[in-house]
Amino acid sequence: MRPDRSRRAAGAALVLMLVLAFAALAAGPARAVSSPDEMLPNRAQELRAEALGGQLRCLVCQNESIEESDADLARDLRRDIRRMIVEGKTDPQIIAWMTARYGDFVRLRPPWKTSTILLWGSPLIALGVGAGAILLARRQRRAAAPPLSRDEERRLAELLRRP
Repeated sequence: MRPDRSRRAAGAALVLMLVLAFAALAAGPARAVSSPDEMLPNRAQELRAEALGGQLRCLVCQNESIEESDADLARDLRRDIRRMIVEGKTDPQIIAWMTARYGDFVRLRPPWKTSTILLWGSPLIALGVGAGAILLARRQRRAAAPPLSRDEERRLAELLRRP
């Protein structure tokens, strides 16, 4: 392959990667509502249910909201939210019901209180541990080797003189 062709191929690959990255970023969050009968007929109520589901963690997946997860438990929780909305419950009442049943962990943004300090502080703790590990590694790398003894210097000089 000629150099100008390989540059063009590399440029095309870069453009393709950028387009795919942009498409991934431009796509909105996936919704896992698996069947139309799960959705509420009232559009305002459905939007409210989706917003509430976006605030609650899937207890199976743990890194997705219940609106994004397709786990059975998430599906049940979405149904519960929609049922409570139809019953006329307010958003704080629904969140309180979920929290009473599953604890503060069910919330993607748990409230500030003493029992959730570890949840909120864990990113800072992780950063501190990482920074400490980096500093320790640098300090150990910087430690200079002890100077050579006279016998070692003499032996090194002999080795360097040999052809």
